Amino acid sequence: MATLGLVEYPDAPAEVRAVYDDIMATRHINWINNFWKALAHDPPTLRRTWESIKQIMAPGALDPLTKEMIYVAVSATNQCAYCIASHTAAARKAGMTDAMFAELMAVAGMANETNRLASGYQVEIDQPFKT
Repeated sequence: MATLGLVEYPDAPAEVRAVYDDIMATRHINWINNFWKALAHDPPTLRRTWESIKQIMAPGALDPLTKEMIYVAVSATNQCAYCIASHTAAARKAGMTDAMFAELMAVAGMANETNRLASGYQVEIDQPFKT
């Protein structure tokens, strides 16, 4: 259960409903997930987080599938079960296959392992990598 509970749409103040409405319109959905309902206890955080997500995940140099897969990899690294579930669903909707997910987890896992090794051994960065 969320620490402060969840703010359901019918119980939400107008400023929270406005964010909820924008989330549903932007994502073409008819429901609000628990992450947003938990953040709604602090409307400024809800609005700021939604605006940032909306901007970062909008179309750009990276396609939506790539952005979602990056989000899944970082979420796995940070051990955020909620974000893994949410962004895996979004990545699947954007076209991620089981094989792509498996390879993504392999890459994220290998990056974590080699990052720890390089940090532990305090490996100096090679000059050609600095350009």
